[in-house]
Amino acid sequence: MATRIRLKRIGAKKKPAYRVVVADSRSPRDGRFIEELGYYQPTANPEVIKIDEEKALTWLSRGAQPSDTVRALLKKTGIWEKRTAKNTAVEE
Repeated sequence: MATRIRLKRIGAKKKPAYRVVVADSRSPRDGRFIEELGYYQPTANPEVIKIDEEKALTWLSRGAQPSDTVRALLKKTGIWEKRTAKNTAVEE
């Protein structure tokens, strides 16, 4: 099963908020998901990004592919660098 880490839209009309979820790549955007990792509120001032680091690293190590937007969020929170640091440590 190909898994993706992506955003699931919640919130009211014109006031988006998103959950960061792990889902099967074939399921629809707001459909069924496997696990929730956190949330993202772009309209808050400043924007709020809360992602469970341990769960995210676990899913990335299992081979889950993040969407482009989630990859950018992981880079902002510093989780992406920890993932790449773990990968380089394993290779050495």
